[in-house]
Amino acid sequence: MFKPVFAVLSLLLGAVAMSAQAAAATPQFYGNGSAARPFSAAVRIGHMVYTSGVIGVDKDGKLPSDFTQQATNAMDALAAELKLADASMDDVYKCHVALADMKDWPAFNKVYVKYFKLDHLPVRMAAGANGLALGAAVEVQCEAYTHHK
Repeated sequence: MFKPVFAVLSLLLGAVAMSAQAAAATPQFYGNGSAARPFSAAVRIGHMVYTSGVIGVDKDGKLPSDFTQQATNAMDALAAELKLADASMDDVYKCHVALADMKDWPAFNKVYVKYFKLDHLPVRMAAGANGLALGAAVEVQCEAYTHHK
């Protein structure tokens, strides 16, 4: 008689635990989009944070002609997106980089390494693109794992 009761209680407790996990893993969206920008800046699901791609516009929304300044602006914008979701560059484990011209790869690397600890560099993919938003020279997107929810 105890076995069926125990089995039912186990099922109920498991369902409650799964429900709590599902609630904790509900996506949270940060940085409201608009008609001109139809996406979120970042999405957090539990410990995971995903950012949208960022380009190197300045505070006026214009792209500097200097590649290094665009790369710096993009990395600063990436850090700001992470902060919206209570994450930081220290939490980043993976980056995607798109360059309008692969000849800028060494210049991008010089900027990139300033944003991470050398013993904690994220895995990364870099690719050449034949066109980026607003004619940008670089776009960066990342994924992060935080130890807090």
